[in-house]
Amino acid sequence: MPITTRTFGSFRGRDVSLYTLENANGMRVKITPYGATVTSISLPSGDGRVEITAGFDTLDGYFSEAYTGNAPYFGCTVGRYASRIKDGKFSVDGKDYQVAVNDGSNHLHGGVDAFDKRIWAVDRADGNAITLSLRSADGDGGYPGNLSVSVTYTLTDDNELVMDYGGTTDQATPLSLTNHTYFNLSGFRETIHDHRATVAADAFLQPDATNVPVGEQTAVDGHFTDLRAGARLGDRLDRTETGFETYYSFGEATDAVREVASFQHPDSGRALRVLTTEPGALFYTGYFTSDDLRRDNGDRFGRYRAFCFETSRYPNGPNLAGVDDAVLRPGDTYQSRTIYALTF
Repeated sequence: MPITTRTFGSFRGRDVSLYTLENANGMRVKITPYGATVTSISLPSGDGRVEITAGFDTLDGYFSEAYTGNAPYFGCTVGRYASRIKDGKFSVDGKDYQVAVNDGSNHLHGGVDAFDKRIWAVDRADGNAITLSLRSADGDGGYPGNLSVSVTYTLTDDNELVMDYGGTTDQATPLSLTNHTYFNLSGFRETIHDHRATVAADAFLQPDATNVPVGEQTAVDGHFTDLRAGARLGDRLDRTETGFETYYSFGEATDAVREVASFQHPDSGRALRVLTTEPGALFYTGYFTSDDLRRDNGDRFGRYRAFCFETSRYPNGPNLAGVDDAVLRPGDTYQSRTIYALTF
């Protein structure tokens, strides 16, 4: 079906649009150039529709006091570097850099005025796909290099949302892009405790006291993080204080996508499979999400009411020995693909 467009709001004096993609099966995905953000994924359900992702129906929702004070990053594209960088420091080719510290002592999701808070250019919006791009100047947020990045969202009739990322630079710079969509396959009728999760990873990156990986990998054997055989999430959440905020390692990045995780909501029959070329993903179960956040239709967000599965390069990758894909160099092209495949 053709892409439809409407005004979503305004940002710093500029009108911001909302683009709706719909496939032959009635799956709809809404995307705004503000942060290259997925604001909604909705599915047909009975005589109506059900929202399965966290987001808002107007741009103003992303600027409420409850949202900005909590910073959950609903649905946005994260960059320059996803997740945390220890103390906001890294070295590239013998030169030291300091980027913004915005999560305790660490740098998180690109810093203070990062890619999720910019208006991306719309390069293409036709058929079943939309391509957005952004230019980031040398020194932006403390990062080196003039960087150009893009993301293409494609909605297929196989109920797949395909996300293709690209990037080029004129100086060596850390780069790790991800999508930060939160899912609740019940349609936010309940928490995620009754979701069943499967993650095809033998190990996770062990964080330090400030929640940043510093090089150690830990086997999942005998640990609550072991989801290889699948488990009801509530049974694992009950064994933790703050749920999952776990970066799973899948090994080397690949040229072709492979399935790395799946999630099911047994009562509704809805399921999500995640396929990616990335070497790992951060699984976050939303412990710190504010209970004050709601969609206009009444869907209530908050603690354990949605999960993220953020495929990316290794957190703190520029500082980890043996990680060679955390820095993009001139003449090379950053490429990454992740697919959210729905069953309903």
